[in-house]
Amino acid sequence: MTINGGISFWYATDPTATRPPRPPLTGDTTADVVIVGGGYTGLWTAYYLKTAAPDLRVTVLEQKFCGYGASGRNGGWLYNGIAGRDRYAALHGHQAALRLQRAMNDTVTEVIDTAAKEGIDADIHRGGVLEVARTPAQLSRLKAFHAAELGFGESDRELFDATETHRRIGVADAVGSSWTPHGARIHPLKLVKGLAAACERLGVVLHENTPVTEIAPRRAITPYGTVRAPYVLRCTEGFTAALKGHKRAWLPMNSSMIVTAPIPESTWEALNWSDAATLGDMAHAYMYAQRTADDRIAIGGRGVPYRYGSRTDNDGTTQERTIASLTALLTSFFPVLAGTEITHAWSGVLGVPRDWCATVTLDAATGLGWAGGYVGSGVATSNLAARTLRDLVLGERTDLTTLPWVNHRVRRWEPEPFRWLGVQALYAAYREADRHETATHTPSTTPLARLADRISGRH
Repeated sequence: MTINGGISFWYATDPTATRPPRPPLTGDTTADVVIVGGGYTGLWTAYYLKTAAPDLRVTVLEQKFCGYGASGRNGGWLYNGIAGRDRYAALHGHQAALRLQRAMNDTVTEVIDTAAKEGIDADIHRGGVLEVARTPAQLSRLKAFHAAELGFGESDRELFDATETHRRIGVADAVGSSWTPHGARIHPLKLVKGLAAACERLGVVLHENTPVTEIAPRRAITPYGTVRAPYVLRCTEGFTAALKGHKRAWLPMNSSMIVTAPIPESTWEALNWSDAATLGDMAHAYMYAQRTADDRIAIGGRGVPYRYGSRTDNDGTTQERTIASLTALLTSFFPVLAGTEITHAWSGVLGVPRDWCATVTLDAATGLGWAGGYVGSGVATSNLAARTLRDLVLGERTDLTTLPWVNHRVRRWEPEPFRWLGVQALYAAYREADRHETATHTPSTTPLARLADRISGRH
């Protein structure tokens, strides 16, 4: 029987899940910096601020518990991808975007090294990221993607043919792949819990069960009191739409996952999946997967991509048809797994700006700052964003504060029902494009997908 919801598999199998929550806010108070959101972005920001300036009074306000959102539900990809790099290259020049990419490459190592320094055992395995193509059109996109990554300085990236791809991971029908060493498998919940503990050791004040209803210059307002501070940092990612005045800021895109029962070693040998590289593909409605530390496969993709009115779920329950779709995807990639038990399924939301560009911003005049819009690449990007917010708050001009994503502004999403209709139509187009490319073996991306990319703002 599949356990559906329970926040995520990571939480459902956590032996400390019954830990009492940290105390909520109990009245008006003050701080030097108040951070809204107890996920990766908020906790990393608190961590780096206190490390750099131990005397700072830093308070984190979390609506449920640390890691309740995407930080405790994601697929465990710590890798060097960042949303919006190509747009930043168009706006600021290739060299500016190249600096951003190099900073992301370094961020993978920064997270791994910091976890080790703080004694955080997050099942980290640096096996890189293998992205596969399974149709001629996907292969065409893969080769273009690989060339683009080389153009942004990834000289250590490798392109594999079908034979070498199968030797790396035995994906059925794979015709090629691209591999980068700048990636690692992690257990997302172990990372966020360890990070929260590290923040507390440094003296950060963490209030859970404290929803922030409104952010204003120099104050964060909750039902239990207001925290006043010179700096108020919004680190709410997919839950941003719940804040007053932010309904159309970032779209909460839904993503769903399933995980198998532990797979025997003999099957792993048949799959050739020995190095625990994370796995993705070049489909329009793409997938992402990892081999977990306890020898399961966790695989995810878009189910119901968006809920009307920017609504978000509570406990991670996903629809049965999404579970069936992901199970079919799993066995399509690995036919030998047909009949394998699916033990858990869950879902969560990620933040998508209208131009699909991750950003870091601080308005010195109001003290308001934010970071996010990672479009699913937030495990590593949140760390780079946090270090950048640290430098901005401390008033330091550094290599990070001059990266092209700093203070980037983007227009708001369309009002309903146009927002819902648009997202549904776009993902229907992507799914149809994938079906067409698989059925016809066309050598290039279908015009339907190209049109969807232009309309969505992805390219």
